[in-house]
Amino acid sequence: MDVMAATEYLARSTTTTSVGLIGYIIIGGLSGWAAGKIMKGSGSGILMNIVIGIVGALIGGFLLSFFFDTAAGGWIFTFFTALLGSVILLWIVGLVRRS
Repeated sequence: MDVMAATEYLARSTTTTSVGLIGYIIIGGLSGWAAGKIMKGSGSGILMNIVIGIVGALIGGFLLSFFFDTAAGGWIFTFFTALLGSVILLWIVGLVRRS
């Protein structure tokens, strides 16, 4: 793999979608709440759900960017990406809390 291809590959992995900052906050809140329900969490409050959702969106977006063009994703793609990342994040937090 040459340097140009490697740079493009890494740049694609950090690209956000086209929903904007307010979109990320809305989607983050919804996906954080949904991930809490999926993982049978006790609920962390709306602010923590937004934080979990936004961090989850970053995690999910980073992981999926190696397989899909995440920059072209809209609201629905971003929601499912954030939900996937939020579930992964809550699963890791659950593992850390148990040990």
